[in-house]
Order: sequence, then C-alpha cells, then structure tokens
Amino acid sequence: MTDRLRNRYLYTPRQKFFAAVIALLVVGVPLGWAVKTWTTPENRSCAEGVERPQGSDECVGVNGEGFDFRVPELAEVAGLIGRENATLKADQYATVAVLLPLTSPDPGMRVKVLHELQGAYARQYRANHESNSETPKIRLVLANTGKGNAHWRSTVDRLTAMTGAPHRLRAVTGVATSSTEVRLAVTALTKAGVAVVGTTITADDIANGPGHNRFPGLARVSPTNGDEAKALAHFGRVDAAKALLVQDTRTGDHYTDTLKSAFAASLKGAPYEPQLFTSPADPTEEGTTANTFKQITHLICDTRAETVFFAGRHTQLRQFINALGARGCVERPFTILTGDEGSYLGADAKLNRKALKARLTVRYASLAHPDAWRAAPGRPVPATGGSTVAYETFVTDIARASKKPVALADGQAIVAYDAMATAVHAIRQATPDGAAHPELADVASQWPQVKGSLRVQGASGWICLDNFGNPYNKAVPIVELAEDGSQRFVAIAWPEGSPPAASCLPPRRG
Repeated sequence: MTDRLRNRYLYTPRQKFFAAVIALLVVGVPLGWAVKTWTTPENRSCAEGVERPQGSDECVGVNGEGFDFRVPELAEVAGLIGRENATLKADQYATVAVLLPLTSPDPGMRVKVLHELQGAYARQYRANHESNSETPKIRLVLANTGKGNAHWRSTVDRLTAMTGAPHRLRAVTGVATSSTEVRLAVTALTKAGVAVVGTTITADDIANGPGHNRFPGLARVSPTNGDEAKALAHFGRVDAAKALLVQDTRTGDHYTDTLKSAFAASLKGAPYEPQLFTSPADPTEEGTTANTFKQITHLICDTRAETVFFAGRHTQLRQFINALGARGCVERPFTILTGDEGSYLGADAKLNRKALKARLTVRYASLAHPDAWRAAPGRPVPATGGSTVAYETFVTDIARASKKPVALADGQAIVAYDAMATAVHAIRQATPDGAAHPELADVASQWPQVKGSLRVQGASGWICLDNFGNPYNKAVPIVELAEDGSQRFVAIAWPEGSPPAASCLPPRRG
C-alpha cells in the first residue's frame, strides 16, 4: 500500500513539482521572514527627535511638535506647546528647551513635571503674544532625560546639536533636581556654551561663586540650600540647645549633601549628634528606611529636642513624619523644619494625615507659594522683593495652560514660569538692534546684568542675580503642612534677615 501511494504522489514530474512548492511554502517562507527580522534594524523611533534607547521602553529625546512622550497627563500641555510652535515663522524665533525626567514613574515627580511644563508654556505664550511684539519669538521644546535622568547624555547631545539653524537653541531651563546626573548635564550644556536657567535646583555645589566658575552660563531662580537654611533660621529663631538634626548618610545627592551642611552650620552648639539614616540608591523608592525612622523616634523622645531639622528627600521625609506621628512621647510637641522637598508632601497619598494631628508641626522652605504675594488681614505684602502685580500677571497667564485650574500650592508652576521669564529676558537683552536672534555666547553672558532696574519681576519674587548667576536675597516662603495635608503659607523669610533694598543690587562680598 505504501509503495502505491509513493508512486502515485511523489514519482510523477507533476507531483514532484507540487511537492517542492509545498515544501518551499512550509519551510522557506518562515525562514525568509526570520532572516528579514534578524537583518532589519528595529524601529525604536517614538516621534521626531525621540526614540527608545536600547534596553529601555522610555521615549527619550527632544520634541516640540506636541508629542507627550507617552505620558497621558502631559498630552494637554504638550499639545498647547506644539500648536504655539506651529504658528512661528522660520528665522524669527529662538528655542528654549525644558529639560526634565518627563517619563519618571515617581508620582511626586510626575506632578512636578506637569506643573513645570504648564508654567513654562504660560510664559512662552506671554513672550509671544503679550510682550509688545518684542523679538525674537520663543519656540519651546520638551527634552526628556528619562527615569532618574539616566539618559541625560543622549538628550544633552541632541540639544547641543540644536544650537545652529533652524532651531537656534539659546537656553535650557528645567534641570530641576540636584542630582549627580543633573550636575553632569549642566556641566555638558554650559561647556557647550548653552545658557542654563535652573528652576528648582538648590544644591550649593551646582552653582558658581567666588573663585570657581564650574558652570559658565548657569543661572538659577531658586535660592540655594544655604540660603534656605539661613531663611529658616531667621524665621524660626531656633534654640540650638533644643534642636536635633536627622540626616541621610547617602552621598552624591547634592540636594541632601548641601542641605545637611547648611543645617549643621545653623546648629552649632547643639548638644546631640545627628541621627542617621541611609536612603536607597534611588531615593524615590521606599526601601527599609521606615524601620530606621521607627527607631529614631524612640531616640528623639529621649532628648530635650523640640525642633528637628530634616536633611533628606521627600520619600524619606514622608516616612519620618509618619513615624514621628506615632511616637511614644506623643504628649510632647515637635516641629520639623526642612527644605523645599517638603513641597511634594501635599500630593503624597502615602502621607498619614493623622500624624499631623499628633502635636506635630511640619514646615518647609518653599520656592514659591500662591499666597506669598497676596495681602491678607494682619499680613501685608512686603514693600520690596516682589509684587502683587507680578503674581497676578502669572495667574492670568497660567489659566491658559489647562482647561482645569492648575494646582499652585507646590510652587512648581510659579518657579518654572519665572525661569522661563529669565531665559526670555536674557535672549532678548542679548539680541542686537536689527538682528533676528542673539548669538549663543551672548545669552550666557547676560546674568551679571540681571539686577537693579534690569531685574526680572518674578511671580515668586524679584530675581536679582549676583555676578555668578545666583539670586540675591530671594524671597523664601515658609509653608506649613496643615492637618488635612494642604500647604498653608505662613510667612516670607529672607536669607539676609529682611527684604532687599529697592535698588536690589547685591553687595560686594569679601
């Protein structure tokens, strides 16, 4: 029977032909598809100027056409920026980039990113439509460095390649965390001659100063950690004999490193050594520090301390507050004082609000607050250092950034708006009469002149820069975390102890 079937189906020429075709289809087509798959590079593009790096699903790069980097919360503001950019004519604009970890999975950072983009867009719109037709117009692009700013190098390389036509990148703002990666990004950008305006970087060592100019072309609109600590000290009049420092031992985080140095300097003569904890390599992760804080609260109860200075990031700050709220000596009141990372707490769903009702006061040095420049009964607006008019102008502008009201209590949108205003100011001041746009190097050299009558009227307060690009005696709102988790403005504090003179000219140092 087998021989008869073989003769019938395989031995005639016609049947041999059909057998060969079937074999080719069964074996050859899948093999050809596999070979093509192996030899054709994978398309990792996300949008114009944006792609997924090898080993990552994040969309990293630079885009100004409305791409939201696959982060749904950013779709509205990215679309607004893309539509504004589409109205600009070639050769009539300069580009400003907002450099941020747009795809960070950390909830606090995602809120921060959204608010910063909304503030930047609001100021772009004013520059292009509400500035008496001043030129050049401003094109805004979004630059994503990825989770933990891990992809800063490729994004910065793309930015530095955009300094020529047609983009004419003239400034980068954002750069909003005081981390090693951000420090490296700022170093690379300023080395390439690009002006940088930091929004919420506060580390003292990501700054220029007497005797060192590591970041030529860097300016900041936020006070340093040292200035925040001085403002807190002036405001709180803390008795060092009844104060204690809780600090992170992890090094390399410039925010934490400089904050603990600044707090230690203000606690000279304190009777207790600092209480130590070590955060994870990624401080946005929970780690095991909650267990450490549970032990530290026992030790705090053993002291005579009434005020606790906290030098650490917001995740660990929240864990510490939760632990101290459940302390054994709950009958004793404590005040926690910390830096601007406290601004994340209002949106932190893991914060135990009950802890704030356990005779625990949490106050932090904010970078901006919506009530700082609004008069209230018993709280007049300072005569210098900022103005109600500048803040109300911001309120009008920020309404354009979203169909819903933009949350302002964390100060992020306000500071981003001011950083963008400072970048626009420098670009236009550096543009010669009759020219369409400024030279790259001329923008980065503008910072020593941003003072006096040439100061920026910021929504967060006057921006008067010293010769090294640092804000002089910048207003520092002291904010208290209310029992319901809202962020309540308390008062404006000043690094120099009182508001600046009307001239706003930094004094000679040394």
